[in-house]
Amino acid sequence: MAIKMRILYASGKKKIQNIANAIKTQYELAFNSVDVIPPAYSCDKERIVILAISGKGDMSNSLRLFCRELTKARAQNVALMIDGDEAIANKLKETLAEAGTNVIDEVLYVKGGLPIIGGSVKPEEKTAIFEWVDRVIANLK
Repeated sequence: MAIKMRILYASGKKKIQNIANAIKTQYELAFNSVDVIPPAYSCDKERIVILAISGKGDMSNSLRLFCRELTKARAQNVALMIDGDEAIANKLKETLAEAGTNVIDEVLYVKGGLPIIGGSVKPEEKTAIFEWVDRVIANLK
């Protein structure tokens, strides 16, 4: 299944980065498909961009600016994976919608764990994440 997809994350938690890399491996994405926000290579005509964000309430300025620039030309669809609360998910949805991209309705909430220790992703967590990615891909516009 070849799809133009990127996973970008804003998190200091190793587990969030490991989830992003697991998705990259599972879906056989290009070598530069996983990156931090703001990414080294800007998004260009991506079919789907998954944003993996750790946070509660407010988002950082760099995240807000990046989302504001995520237009339809850069990313046709954006899906959110949140390690945090609904407040940040809603703010992200609002900012992304203003930029003009299609925001996938279903937000995946994950537990990122502690920033220093761990980082491993349990098999059942991977299964749930991959099922969510499959649903997102199936419902792309």
